[in-house]
Amino acid sequence: MSTPTGTGTGTDDQGRTGGGPRLARQWTTWVPVVAVLVLAAGWGRDLPGWAVAVVGACLIGSVLSAVHHAEVVAHRVGEPFGSLVLAVAVTVIEVGLIVMLMAGGGASASSYARDTVFAAVMITCNGIVGLSLLVAAVRRRVAVFNAEGSGGALATVITLASMTLVLPSFTTSNPGPEFTGAQLVFAAVASLCLYGIFVAVQTVRHREYFLPVTSGADDAGGDGHAPPPTARETWWSLALLVVALVAVVGNAKLVSPTIESGVESAGLPKAVVGVVIALMVLLPETLAAVRAARRDRVQTSLNLAYGSAIASIGLTIPAIALASIWLSGPLILGLGPLHLALLALTAAVSALTVVPGRATLLQGGVHVVLFAAFVFTSFSP
Repeated sequence: MSTPTGTGTGTDDQGRTGGGPRLARQWTTWVPVVAVLVLAAGWGRDLPGWAVAVVGACLIGSVLSAVHHAEVVAHRVGEPFGSLVLAVAVTVIEVGLIVMLMAGGGASASSYARDTVFAAVMITCNGIVGLSLLVAAVRRRVAVFNAEGSGGALATVITLASMTLVLPSFTTSNPGPEFTGAQLVFAAVASLCLYGIFVAVQTVRHREYFLPVTSGADDAGGDGHAPPPTARETWWSLALLVVALVAVVGNAKLVSPTIESGVESAGLPKAVVGVVIALMVLLPETLAAVRAARRDRVQTSLNLAYGSAIASIGLTIPAIALASIWLSGPLILGLGPLHLALLALTAAVSALTVVPGRATLLQGGVHVVLFAAFVFTSFSP
């Protein structure tokens, strides 16, 4: 199976293949299946230390497999549809994980959706964007992308985050950082509408704004030098991508009790659990974005980052609003002062990064430092 350049499956820059790709294709096929079997065997059980280690290994293997199959699908369908596939797939399963954990956690999990969504915004807008810009700037000195598409995506992220995570801290109808039922319905419907408009603009009306900006030697409409995979190979990769993502989220759920007990024994804030799980769930998109940046396709990296943030909010909040009908306990969505300050700083810095359509090591470094500040203050608020 031909794969896009730089997927890490043994295909070189000229699309030549050797013995490596066949082995890579084998492990990317069976690792997700094994990971799902391990997930089924360990579900609902208290796992000993060695079992947690096995689950962790399956989690890492599933992440790498998900990246491979997502890039195969992306190579077939082209941008920006390829980025959309991975962003939506990860987010849909992430929503299921959030709802499941809230259902099992009772009142103690009332802020889990807020913590996870905010972590996703900070990981994507600072972690993924910063790493991608750093990688691209190191290789090309200046990272180039479409300001029109990235600016629109960033504006959507900021609006969604402000409407769902900031407004609850300032509304007065309910005590505390909570929406009333009517306010929650409005936020959910508005989030879905904004997400639908963004997808329509990205994939149909202004698709050219989200295509990679490549050098003259590159094909601006392609995804590398290797020929695209066949339809059959693409469908297989799409199916295995779903399996791998289920394994990623499910195995993250299995190791979460170990993370929770470690966080509790260390005396760390409970929000750290959501941060760690969000980091694991978003790892496939992070790796895919960094690999795209290495191929001088920074726009693809930004599509993944901002698209994932938009999908995370635009799909999670409506799903949580619907689930709140039968979930017990309050639903805390409003951010505290510390996270409000980080979100405002992220919005300002991101705007300054995106508007010129060009970025250097400095912009990448600023975003990485902001991400590090978020992680540090999550452990030491």
